[in-house]
Amino acid sequence: MKKRIAGKTGLELSILGFGGFHLIEIPGKEAESLLNQYLDAGGNYIETAISYGEGNSEIKIGRAVSHRREEFYLATKANLRDAKSVEAQVHQSLIHLKSDYVDFLFVHALQTADELNQVQSAGGALEALKKLKDQGKIRHIALSGHGRPDGLIPAVKSGEFEVLMTGFNYYDRFNYPQIENELLALCEEQEMGILAMKSLADGYLYQAPEIAIRYSLSQKVASLVMGMNTREQLAMNLKIIENFTPLSLEEKEELFANSPYLGDYVCRLCGKCREQGFDPAEVFLLEGLFDRQMDNKKMGDTALYALREMLKHWFRQKEKAREEYSTLSQKVDPKKDYSRLNQLCPYNIDINRKLKICHEKLSDSGFVY
Repeated sequence: MKKRIAGKTGLELSILGFGGFHLIEIPGKEAESLLNQYLDAGGNYIETAISYGEGNSEIKIGRAVSHRREEFYLATKANLRDAKSVEAQVHQSLIHLKSDYVDFLFVHALQTADELNQVQSAGGALEALKKLKDQGKIRHIALSGHGRPDGLIPAVKSGEFEVLMTGFNYYDRFNYPQIENELLALCEEQEMGILAMKSLADGYLYQAPEIAIRYSLSQKVASLVMGMNTREQLAMNLKIIENFTPLSLEEKEELFANSPYLGDYVCRLCGKCREQGFDPAEVFLLEGLFDRQMDNKKMGDTALYALREMLKHWFRQKEKAREEYSTLSQKVDPKKDYSRLNQLCPYNIDINRKLKICHEKLSDSGFVY
């Protein structure tokens, strides 16, 4: 399997990593089979978290592949913010994983600058992780986050972390453009290892996995971590990885223009509808923060509708979106007709309709579209 170097760690990771969350959904024997098949295929990065099934995922990994510990890099995550609790979590994780050390320990799901302050303060999680690193129980201190990278950007700037993992997919690039436009460059400046996750946008893109995986791996990432809980998923991902070629600029433009998952609703942030004093994209970015632009007020395919309903508030940032909308200098006037902007959109978005939907979501005015 192809490998890439994870920044200043110097470690060569297989471009397909095995994510452990979905192991909690299957029996231990099946998890054992999948993990060993992955290693046999040349994969060398296995990741989990103590919070996945209250340690269930870690236990399955420890039982399944601890006897092959020297063949792979092992990562787990701590989701608490104070030193005492995190130290206890790491010790318990090592017991679950049947290992004396982990190669990567992630500060898990860092969302905000306030959380980062907790982690970096006296008595915070980082204090414990540095101690555990000195003891040889952690090789590299890492961080992960979801959605808009409000906590990740200052964390990377701090220089305290060696590896970053966050979502890279062509759907959410239009909800959280800061990840590709700002965060990636900061990581490169710091020589951080970069790991991708959520290639399928938490499963939303499951019907077209190849283009989604190719998009994620076309970024400057060392590895794409994917959850796999069936033999068919593992075999499919291995085949896609084996035949991987980066997306060309033309392929990306084609994808952005014609993907049915973006369709005639998700704003591509091209700026062509901007006018003096009002930029609809500012509103649409807050809608992305609110619900990933998933609620388009259309039923459509029942399965995809149900999936959107489940995933739209996955990252729990809707109140932040409403708060920021309340301070926006140019909010939507629900009585105004913005139809003149529709003809400016190269993606056939009904901007007038979308703006009214955004106002319903983001305001506390009681407006109903």
